[in-house]
Amino acid sequence: MRIGPYELATNLALAPMAGVTDLPFRQLCRRLGAGIAPAEMLTADVRLWHTEKSRRRMNHEGESAPRVVQIAGGDPAMLAEAARRNVDAGAQIIDINMGCPAKKVCNKAAGSALLKDEQLVQAILQATVKAVNVPVTLKIRTGWSCEHRNAVRIARIAEDAGVQALAIHGRTRACMFDGEAEYATIRAVKQSVAIPIFANGDIDSPQKARRVLEQTGADGVMIGRSAQGRPWIFREIDTFLRHGILLGPPSLAEVRDIMLCHLRDLYALYGEEAGVRVARKHIGWYLKTLPQAASLRSSLMQTETAVRQIEQVQLCFEVLALQTVVQGTAA
Repeated sequence: MRIGPYELATNLALAPMAGVTDLPFRQLCRRLGAGIAPAEMLTADVRLWHTEKSRRRMNHEGESAPRVVQIAGGDPAMLAEAARRNVDAGAQIIDINMGCPAKKVCNKAAGSALLKDEQLVQAILQATVKAVNVPVTLKIRTGWSCEHRNAVRIARIAEDAGVQALAIHGRTRACMFDGEAEYATIRAVKQSVAIPIFANGDIDSPQKARRVLEQTGADGVMIGRSAQGRPWIFREIDTFLRHGILLGPPSLAEVRDIMLCHLRDLYALYGEEAGVRVARKHIGWYLKTLPQAASLRSSLMQTETAVRQIEQVQLCFEVLALQTVVQGTAA
């Protein structure tokens, strides 16, 4: 699968998620099989880039190519300028967000709110593509509401504007994340345009990934919430798609090592105090993949220092390993 000059190692993408897909998580998912991993959504209003949060979102130090920045906004000139500045700062692909359903984004005529105005979509895409010499991609939903699914028209506008890949979440903005994703619209889009298509929505297993690819004809799949606490899902899906082999869950030792490496990277990016706080949500997601660890969650969520947090994670896995030995002996 190619996007412009970049040939992806796999046809699996990490979905950009605010507060989740920071540099450490993107790098982790890339190591475990994601072919591409866009950064967290960044406002197109460059006047707001002075904040520490925005500066971190623009940090690509040590990140493998292609480095993808996602921008959001509703003004063509502002999006074009934001794209230019990000390319100057090292971005290799610019992704435009027209899929975020959050009210605070849609109320500013950005994200999936743009799907209601196809002329504005065209103006934004044309201005952004013209502004930069790197590939521009787009993420959308199937439409604003179930009565107004216009993803096919948006996709044609995007292709005509020079957009080089498209990710589609199989819900409308009105659906938010409720109900089941539908893939018929994604299939219709794939049949209508020639650019690469990523199918997104409710893909939580290797088997589901293959079914979605078969149902939609999409070139790849994009994984969001299912990667939280389970970044190895990319390895599982890639192995199944290539070889038809279902990998077993990672060992306790591997999960521990992945967690510890992830936590240390978070401390390095955010500093100790903020890093410990950010790490808590990731620890909670990891523990959901280990049901037997539920009783250990409380102590892990209350630690205040990086040293103590690392110690608690190590202790947690020592307890889990001992429980496994005891259960095996009893059996």
